[in-house]
Amino acid sequence: MENKMYLDPTNRLAAIVCATALLALAGCASSQKAPATADVAVSKAAVDNAVSAGASDLAPEEITAARAKMLRASQALAAKDYPLARDLATQAQADAKLAQSKANSAKATAPSNVLREDLRVLRDEVDRVKQ
Repeated sequence: MENKMYLDPTNRLAAIVCATALLALAGCASSQKAPATADVAVSKAAVDNAVSAGASDLAPEEITAARAKMLRASQALAAKDYPLARDLATQAQADAKLAQSKANSAKATAPSNVLREDLRVLRDEVDRVKQ
């Protein structure tokens, strides 16, 4: 049997695929910090936008949840737990968007509620005058 110093094409391809996979995994481990940092920054901006929209008063539960998750995401980022930081940042962003939507909705319906109450008072007055 001959001693071969080269790999046959199938084994060579398998070796290349394995080497590429190992390099990709090594690259992923070090490149998770940037996306996690970006996600935390985007989530912080979403929380700030929700607060600016009045979420502290109009959607307190949602903005409190968003802030708590933001804090935990920042702590995970500091601890270099990048997957957890990204997950928490994504959840914080979703909570902040919900808080902002609720605040915007509450502000939009407030004038119609006032108008509805004014109409009720007018109807009551008309009914009282008719009697």
